[in-house]
Amino acid sequence: MPRVSGKRSLITDQRGAVAFEMLFVFVFLFLVILLPLADLAVAGFQYIQASAALRGFGQLIQYNPPGDVTNASTWASAQLAKADPHYPIPSITLICGDTNAVCDSTNSAPSQPKYYVYSTTITFAPMVLRTALCTSTNSNPCSFTLTYSERFQ
Repeated sequence: MPRVSGKRSLITDQRGAVAFEMLFVFVFLFLVILLPLADLAVAGFQYIQASAALRGFGQLIQYNPPGDVTNASTWASAQLAKADPHYPIPSITLICGDTNAVCDSTNSAPSQPKYYVYSTTITFAPMVLRTALCTSTNSNPCSFTLTYSERFQ
C-alpha cells in the first residue's frame, strides 16, 4: 500500500464538506422560507377564525331579532354576551333603509330593509414579515378591524 503524504490525504478526504455546507442550507431554509411561511399561516388562521366568529354570531342573532329596532340597547347587550370571547364584539349597530342610517322613528318602517353591523379586532404578531403584514392604519399597525353586516328584515 503506497504511503500518502498528510497534505494530500486531507485533499482527498472530503467527508465533512457536506456537514459544513448543510449548516448554511438549513439557516437559509429556516430564515428565508419556513419562518415567513409560518407567519402567513398564523395570520391566515387568525383571519379565518375571526371571520367565522363574526359569521357565527350573525347566524345566532339572525334567529333572535330585536323587537323594537329604535330602542334595542337591552337586546344588544344580551346578544353581545353570547359572542365568542376570543373575538369580542364591542357593539351592534342597527341600520334601517338603503341610506346606511342608524334606525330611528323616521326610517324604521316595516317596508325598509334592516341590517346588523358589528365588528371585531384581530392582532397579528409576525416573527419575520412585520413590514409586509402590519400595514393597518390603527394605532397598532398589526391590529385589524373586521366588519360584518347582515340583513335581518
